[in-house]
Amino acid sequence: MNRRMVLYTVGTAVKIEAALLLLPAACALIYKENSLKAILISAAICLAAGFALTLVSRPGNKVIYAREGFITVALAWIALSAFGALPFYISGEIPSYIDAFFETVSGFTTTGSSILTDIEAMSKGLLFWRSFTHWIGGMGVLVFIMAVIPSLSDRNMHLLRAEVPGPIVGKLVPRIRHTARILYIIYVVMTVIEIILLIIGRMPVFEAVVHAFGTAGTGGFGVKSDSIAGYSPYLQWVITVFMLLFGINFNLYYLLLIRRFKSVFKSSELWVYFGIVASSTAAITANIAASYESFSTAFRASAFQVVSIITTTGYATTDFDRWPVFSKMILLTLMFVGACAGSTGGGFKIARIIILAKTVKRELKKLLHPRSVSALKFEGKALSESTVSSVSSYLSIYVFLFFAVLVLLCFESFDLETNISAVAACFNNIGPGFGAVGPTLSFAEYSPFAKLLLSLAMLLGRLEIYPLFIALSPSTWTKK
Repeated sequence: MNRRMVLYTVGTAVKIEAALLLLPAACALIYKENSLKAILISAAICLAAGFALTLVSRPGNKVIYAREGFITVALAWIALSAFGALPFYISGEIPSYIDAFFETVSGFTTTGSSILTDIEAMSKGLLFWRSFTHWIGGMGVLVFIMAVIPSLSDRNMHLLRAEVPGPIVGKLVPRIRHTARILYIIYVVMTVIEIILLIIGRMPVFEAVVHAFGTAGTGGFGVKSDSIAGYSPYLQWVITVFMLLFGINFNLYYLLLIRRFKSVFKSSELWVYFGIVASSTAAITANIAASYESFSTAFRASAFQVVSIITTTGYATTDFDRWPVFSKMILLTLMFVGACAGSTGGGFKIARIIILAKTVKRELKKLLHPRSVSALKFEGKALSESTVSSVSSYLSIYVFLFFAVLVLLCFESFDLETNISAVAACFNNIGPGFGAVGPTLSFAEYSPFAKLLLSLAMLLGRLEIYPLFIALSPSTWTKK
């Protein structure tokens, strides 16, 4: 294993984090806040640690293979979360380091679960950093590094595969660094457009930037305890639309840019995604219409929450924990469905659900016609048996880990609904759950052990299990 390259890349990521901390530092400087000192100290620590790692591990061979790719991604995300928690802890705005770590992991993994009970009391500099972690983690830090640093090898496709969520990841263009650049250009442009539209709707500039970060990364951190509820219907619709857009596979946006419109409109994943959103919105609207003053208000609340949950953003315009059981059941189901592969959203992913459905259909056909041979196709391309098998294996591990985390969490003094939704919210990178972790509450009452356990669940969900599994496996470090 190329250990030097692994550590070198992790060190580079930590140095990049030091540079990124200058943005919240500038925000704190503009608003003349005391948090500036804590942010600058944290940036200095990151810079020193990053230089130390890169100096002692400078590699002769810069090629990363599959195992190194998974390990690098896992260790980089753990390191970024550990160092990223420092501004909250050093400033004293989150006195417990475990709480600060939970909040930071929730940010980078674009989960949006929080231990904060009084968000308005936070300084703007740290609120900016808190939401900026969503934007950084949405597309992936290592994807960003590949986009801006030419020294990394173009053979490092394994970093992209390990960090970008979904069962199938391919290059948009021959050179992997150019692929990363294309992804980030699309990401930046969409974020800027949303900021402009939010400002047009009279949202303050700072709040527009923060909420655009949360929407783009499908994270859900905001600046108010009531999330998006206090904003106008126009602003709620803008955020709804952009949450929906950021839940789409970014490869499709590239296809639009190169005018391959037929390929976009033939995407089965895209149409299933829209179909689930439309049908879920209609069902919930019908179920909750009597509880609202008008049909349009019920429709807006339903559409917002459906899109927020399926894209795993986690913003809220209402306390959906008070909705009827039928509506809550739909939202709980959407927590597991998730967004499209190759988007910034979390969850199981619609692509995997489609592949599993086609696999079941093929197996039923084999029962009736044992000699029949049929290849599975997805988005017009035949799937290899290894891909089909990996999706089935992922489901098995996904279910096992979900219940393993749930069993450990049940030692906490919360009801089953709270614990199930807490695990679902963290493992699928949603944010709020039901019961004691509903949209108007927080994860503050969980024990330090539970917060570390849920932090692990968030990392497992965002990195889709395998990178963290491989990095934590003893055999990874003993085999030559």
